[in-house]
Amino acid sequence: MAFALPVVSRSPSRRAAMARLAIALALAAPLGGCLGYDGVINRGAVYEVRKVEQVKPGMPAQQVLTTLGTPSTTSTIGGEAWYYVSQRSERSLAFMPEHIVDQHVLAVYFDKAKKVQRLADYSLEDGKVIDFQTRATPSAGSETNLVRSMLSAASSVSGMLPF
Repeated sequence: MAFALPVVSRSPSRRAAMARLAIALALAAPLGGCLGYDGVINRGAVYEVRKVEQVKPGMPAQQVLTTLGTPSTTSTIGGEAWYYVSQRSERSLAFMPEHIVDQHVLAVYFDKAKKVQRLADYSLEDGKVIDFQTRATPSAGSETNLVRSMLSAASSVSGMLPF
């Protein structure tokens, strides 16, 4: 007993249509990553205005920490201060250069008793743009040569160092 399998014949026009569809899908697939891209990039602290309005002079530092979260950085020079740094930039396409649209530094200044003394909100108009992503990695080459030459000079004078 022999079984025969049905032969599905595909016409050349159907094969060509399938090939065109496959090529179109292959060309469109990389663009799928661009769907939903809004071009807005937020960096740093994200805080709500209503939470900032809750911080009042005389409030203890622990309560500020609970309300606003951990600060981006702190300062102890000339008094205690906490800084919440945020930056918003935009770009038209995913791999195009970005342009800084908004930047804020919320500063919370404390007195010696660690109570809020005052708040300040610094924006782009108050200062300069902060570079969140430096593309240069510092190298210790020149400092090492300076230290090595100083040690070498010291060893030749004293004769105690093996350099």
